[in-house]
Amino acid sequence: MNDKLILVVEDNPDHLELTVLTLENHGVNAEIAVARDGAQALDYLFGQGSHAGRDTSRQPAFVLLDMKLPKLSGLDVLRSVRANPLTTLVPVIMLTSSSERSDMVACYQAGASGFVRKPVDFLEFTEKLDRLQAYWLGVNEAIAA
Repeated sequence: MNDKLILVVEDNPDHLELTVLTLENHGVNAEIAVARDGAQALDYLFGQGSHAGRDTSRQPAFVLLDMKLPKLSGLDVLRSVRANPLTTLVPVIMLTSSSERSDMVACYQAGASGFVRKPVDFLEFTEKLDRLQAYWLGVNEAIAA
């Protein structure tokens, strides 16, 4: 088992596949966990529901979180993550199609570590993901909660 972990929270199957494949194909040195809606993301992070019993002392090196999710929005997930001592220090990068300034402001006010727009161009998207994982896994020094 890899000691580093990334949680990808994405409901669009095409975006999810592209994100996971890009991370894997660019040599990401981490286990990749997936949640397809906001409720699944919180269940995973807090070790509840279908993830009851998960070792919550092992939290992601970072979370890639879509804003527009079913059940619970990305912004609501972010607020819950920041409100819980177990996850308050986990870096959360909003990965979204939104180009609305108000969305960006809301995410940063809620405690987002970053806000990245999903480019339409495939090569630009893969380059952004490559830079994200290089920074959050290789450059950034995280502290545990």
